[in-house]
Amino acid sequence: MDPRMQLGETINVALESLRANKLRSFLTMLGIVIGVGAVIAMVALGRGAQQSVKERIASLGTTLLTVLPNQARGQGGVASGSDRAPLTMSDARAIEDRGQFVAAVQPEMTRQMQAQYENRNTNTSIVGATANYLEVRKFSIAAGRMFTEPENAARRTVAVVGSQVVTDLGIASPEALVGAPLRINGVQFEVVGVLASKGQGGGFSNPDDQILVPIETARYRLFGSDRLRSVNVLAPTEDDIPVTMAEVQRILRREHRLRPGQEDDFQIRNQADFLTTLGETTQVFTYLLAGIAAVSLLVGGIGIMNIMLVSVTERTREIGIRKALGATQKTILLQFLIEALVLCLLGGIFGIAFGAGAAIVARSAFHWNTSVGASSILLAFLFSAAVGILFGVWPARRAASLDAIESLRYE
Repeated sequence: MDPRMQLGETINVALESLRANKLRSFLTMLGIVIGVGAVIAMVALGRGAQQSVKERIASLGTTLLTVLPNQARGQGGVASGSDRAPLTMSDARAIEDRGQFVAAVQPEMTRQMQAQYENRNTNTSIVGATANYLEVRKFSIAAGRMFTEPENAARRTVAVVGSQVVTDLGIASPEALVGAPLRINGVQFEVVGVLASKGQGGGFSNPDDQILVPIETARYRLFGSDRLRSVNVLAPTEDDIPVTMAEVQRILRREHRLRPGQEDDFQIRNQADFLTTLGETTQVFTYLLAGIAAVSLLVGGIGIMNIMLVSVTERTREIGIRKALGATQKTILLQFLIEALVLCLLGGIFGIAFGAGAAIVARSAFHWNTSVGASSILLAFLFSAAVGILFGVWPARRAASLDAIESLRYE
């Protein structure tokens, strides 16, 4: 017989066997469908988180440097929290006055406080900032205006409100809040502007849930402290980032009177550092989710092997008849491998549709960031094929090794 005709006949026999046991074939395939779907959905969730991280950091500006206070270290290791070296307004002024490779400096301090509008209130972040906050942090105004540097110097009680705060206070439109009085920690402020929404995602705190006030007002009227949460510094260009970082480090070491060889009591982070760190974190998260989902594929593969072994036992007499009619061990082996492979490939196709659908539903219904990639679809499909071959070999070999005479006697 022509080898091509023999292969075609073997495939037809394998498919006919699957059609004869539709319910069993469907239930066997279901394990692969769930496994592949879970892998696709989990990888899509992880990829979406990575994409969200990149978009959020890009929205902050690629030349933004963030100076943070660091834990002071002594000879015995890390000191207590009370020994943390602070960042103050004098540090920010020193960077602004002495920095030659600095485009802008924006110090900020923050506390969680209660904000009250009429009979409604909300707990939010009160951020003391300078008038260049919008430029440095890449925000824009939706209604009203930003407070000015003269208002900051005069310690005026004016505020710019984030869009989430507007929603939390139950106000219909940003324009309705502009010019209205707002009490923060018992002090009355006038709302002069509302920030445009930046959106939330990637596990960060919500940038829309904040109220900006002049930093001098925050320092003397609300916080009673000179300590800064951070100092944001803009480098002139991306190429100048290393020079700007070195310059900021030199200025702050002099300000903090650190001796040569003594460790910095501050840290300077750029967006590339954040992107690398958070990217690695979300990548590990993606691998973890995919690994957990892959267990479902393993269980599905074991289910296929179990059903195929049962099928070999049930069809022992059929195998004997086929061998008596001239079927070789290779033909029997190929038939059972094709059955397992078809189950896995069909399960893979339906599983891809199921996983992609679940990712789309999660994005539309729960507003989660999901991203289905061609690489994850290809990987899941190839993995399902590999599962079919791997878990189909043993039952196929067992069927092929049956003795024809003993098989015909089997009842």
